[in-house]
Amino acid sequence: MSRIDALIAELCPDGVEFQTVKEIFVTKNGYTPSTTNKDYWTDGTVPWFRMEDIRENGRILGDSIQKITKEAVKGGKYFPANSIIIATSATIGEHALITVPHLSNQRFTSLALKSEFASRIEMKFVYYYCFLLDDWCRKNTTTSSFASVDMSGFKDFRFPIPPLEIQREIVAILDRFTKLEAELEAELEAELEAELEAELEARRRQYQHYRDTLLSFAERTDSQASKDNGLG
Repeated sequence: MSRIDALIAELCPDGVEFQTVKEIFVTKNGYTPSTTNKDYWTDGTVPWFRMEDIRENGRILGDSIQKITKEAVKGGKYFPANSIIIATSATIGEHALITVPHLSNQRFTSLALKSEFASRIEMKFVYYYCFLLDDWCRKNTTTSSFASVDMSGFKDFRFPIPPLEIQREIVAILDRFTKLEAELEAELEAELEAELEAELEARRRQYQHYRDTLLSFAERTDSQASKDNGLG
């Protein structure tokens, strides 16, 4: 934490810039090609992600369990590599970073960086911050035939944009925590000991608290932003 505090004090002492989801990202909804058209599903090569992929293979994914054909892709347009899929209906509050061009089913909304932010934001930082967006989604749902996220509020959710050096330092720290948690999970699976299960749960709570603390930023005020832009 002291390293992060020092970087913040040095690089953004007046607070961190925040922008909304709709300002930073191109958002698109996933979809399911017609299941009655065999040409869309036979010998598919296009990764098509569902909740099962996250449940079975984790949150950073380069391939999917099920694939569709190129003929099933609307307008030939894919969700770009290194974008986020986040569940905004049905099972809400899950997300993954997808490292290849892909599509997803309709339960997910895709977040892809707009070109003007590509040099300012690390997608791995976005991946970690999306755990906070997950929490927001779970608390802001509407219900009809099934639960869905308030998409107007979703697009107004505010993301911090700290300097890249800070983003990368936070990612490095959280990557280390994630690796330690994965190692403990593997040990638990091998040993099947109740003590390890309790330790893993405690580690998860500690990790979540530490992650949320690392990702808490003071937002720069409009007056300070005006000064920085020479308007004050």
